[in-house]
Amino acid sequence: MINRETIDKIMETARIEEVVGDFVHLKKRGTSLIGNCPFHGEKTPSFHVSVNKGIYKCFGCGKGGDSVRFVMDHEKYSYPEALKFLANKYNIEVEETVESVQDVEAQNARESLYIVSAFAANFFEDQLWNSSEGKAIGLSYFKERGFREDIIKKFNLGYSPDVWDALTLDAVKNKHAEEYLEKTGLAIRNDKGKLYDRFRGRVMFPIHNFTGRVIGFGGRTLKTDKNVPKYVNSPESDIYHKSNVLYGLFHAKKAIRDLDNCYLVEGYADVLSVHQANIENVVASSGTSLTIEQIRLIGRFTQNVTILYDGDAAGIKASLRGLDMILEEGLNVKVVSFPQGDDPDSYMHKVGAGAFKTYVEENRKDFILYKANILLADAGNDPLKRAGIIRDIVESIAKIPDNIKASVFIRECSSLLQIEERVLLSELNTMRAAKLKKASTPSRSQPSHHPDMPPDNLFDDQASPAGETLVTESKVANDDLQEQEIVRLLLAFGHELVSWDKIDNMYIGSFIMQNLTDVTFENKLCKKIIDHYRIEIENGQLPTANQFIKSQDRDIADLAITLSTSPYSLSENWYNKHNIYVRDETVNLKATILGGLYHLKKRKVDRILLDLLQEIKTETDATNQDILLQRYSFIKNVEREINKFLGSVIVK
Repeated sequence: MINRETIDKIMETARIEEVVGDFVHLKKRGTSLIGNCPFHGEKTPSFHVSVNKGIYKCFGCGKGGDSVRFVMDHEKYSYPEALKFLANKYNIEVEETVESVQDVEAQNARESLYIVSAFAANFFEDQLWNSSEGKAIGLSYFKERGFREDIIKKFNLGYSPDVWDALTLDAVKNKHAEEYLEKTGLAIRNDKGKLYDRFRGRVMFPIHNFTGRVIGFGGRTLKTDKNVPKYVNSPESDIYHKSNVLYGLFHAKKAIRDLDNCYLVEGYADVLSVHQANIENVVASSGTSLTIEQIRLIGRFTQNVTILYDGDAAGIKASLRGLDMILEEGLNVKVVSFPQGDDPDSYMHKVGAGAFKTYVEENRKDFILYKANILLADAGNDPLKRAGIIRDIVESIAKIPDNIKASVFIRECSSLLQIEERVLLSELNTMRAAKLKKASTPSRSQPSHHPDMPPDNLFDDQASPAGETLVTESKVANDDLQEQEIVRLLLAFGHELVSWDKIDNMYIGSFIMQNLTDVTFENKLCKKIIDHYRIEIENGQLPTANQFIKSQDRDIADLAITLSTSPYSLSENWYNKHNIYVRDETVNLKATILGGLYHLKKRKVDRILLDLLQEIKTETDATNQDILLQRYSFIKNVEREINKFLGSVIVK
C-alpha cells in the first residue's frame, strides 16, 4: 500500500501538461492545450488539456481524468502502478513493503510479462558485454557493422547464447514462472513438455514501449545457413502488438516533438545508424508493413513524416502503394531515396555521419511529386501506362483531407504530368464523389436529436381547461441538461463570494443550495453530487471541484470532468480584429446563476403542470376538479414569474 502522504505529494507534483505531453504532441489553443487523442483515431484534434484544472478531456471519445487516470488508461496500469510511474517520473520516493518476485507475479499477470521481459533484456545485455561468447560473436558483430559503444548501450542491444535453454534456466533460477516465459514468447515448449529458448545464437534488439519498458525482441542470426531465418521476432502477447509499435519511438519521441518531423525507416539497424548520425527523430516499422495504428502513433507527435528509402527500385514501387495511408491520415509526407544498392544503414557507414545528415537534408522531396517522377520514369512514352499513372497520382491526392494542400499538388502535378489542371481537378472530384457515395448511408427516417442538445420546438400550444397555453407530454424532455447546468455552476463558481442586493458575502455554492431546497434531482449522478454538496455544507465545508473530479466513483469523476471542460474557447479576434465584444458568463454572475436556477425550476414547473393536467382530465368529482384547477392556476402564476425573469414569456 502507498501511504496517503506519498499519494498527496505525487498528485501535487504531477503536472498534467507534462504527463500527457510525454505521449501526445500538444499545441496551445486559447486557455487549453490540444492534440490528437491517444485513445481513438482522429485527424482533427479533440483532445483538450486544462493546465489550470489539472485534467484532460477528449470530446471525441469522452475519455477524461487527471494525471493518474491518464497513465492508467494509456498504459493499462492499475491505480498503484500509475502512482509508481508518476513517482518515478518526478523522483518521488514511494514507501511500501518489499515484495518478492512471486508476490509481484501473483498480484498482476500483465505486470509479470513486463518483469520477465525486462529480465530477459538484462540477461541478453549482460551476455553481450560480459560473456566470452557474447563479446567474441555479438559485440564483435555490432562493432564490425560500425556501431559505436554508446549507441549499443543506448538501445540495450544484447546477445542470446547459442544454447538451447540458457535464458530459460537463468529465469527459472531467479524465480520467474515458466508461464510468463511462454506468454512473452521468450521460450517455447516442445512436444515432450520441455522449454527451450526462442532466440538462440542471435544478436538481440529489445523493443520498448512508449514509456521505455521492454515489450518484445527482434533477434538476428549470425549464421549463413539459408534454412535459418535471418530475423526472429517476439510473437503477439498481452503487452506486445507489433502493429501498434514503432521501434525506437521511446528514444525518438522528444526529438520528433522538438523538430516537428519524424524519419521513418524499415529496420532496427537503420534506426541505430541514423541515430549515430545525430538524427534522433527516427523510428522503424520493424520490418512489417506500415499500419494505420503506427501512422496515428506518429501523428500524436508531428504532422510531418520523412520516409528514408533504400535504393532498390522494385522495393520503392511496392512501398509507394502503402504510403497513401499516411496521406489519408492528414500527415505531410516527404521522401529521401538513397543511391542504388544502399539503405540508410549502409549509406551512413559508407559516407559518415556528417555527409549522411547533409544528404538527407538536401534530398527530401514531396511524396506526391516523388511518386509521380518514379512512375513516369517507369512508363516511358507508353500512353496507356501514362494514363494509368495519372489516375494513380490523382488517387493519392484525393486521399489528402486538406483541400488547399490537394489543390497545390494538383497544380504542380499538372506541370509535371503535362496535362491540364482542369482535367486533373475533374478526375479528383470524380474520385472524391465516388468515395463519399460509398461512405454515405442515406436514410429516409428523420435524424434523431443529439443527446446533448434540447429538442426543437420544445413548447407547443394546446388549449387548457382554463384557456391557458399548455405543454404537451410528448414535448417535455427530461431535465438532464438543466440539472447538469446546476452542477456545472457549482463546480465552476461554488467558491466565488457574491454581494447581490440583500445578499452579502455569501458563497455561490451556498446560495445555489439554498435555492434547491424545493427541487428534486432526477439524474442519478447529478443527485449524488448535489446530495454530497448539501451534506458537506451542513458539516461546515464547501466542496471543491477537485473532490468530484478525483472521486473514486468513476461515473461521478467523468461527469465532473465533462462539466468542467469545454472544446471551445472565446477567440480574442472577436474584439481585436472585428471590434465585437462578446460577453463572458462571469461578467454578470448573478444573471448566470439565477438563469441556471430558473431554467431548472421552469422545467420542474412544466412537469408539475403536465401532471396536474392529467389529473384534471381523469378526475370525475367536480369538487376535486375545482381544487386541482386552483392548484393549476397557482402553479401557472409561478411559471409566469419565472418567465418574466427568463425573458421568454410564452403565456399571455
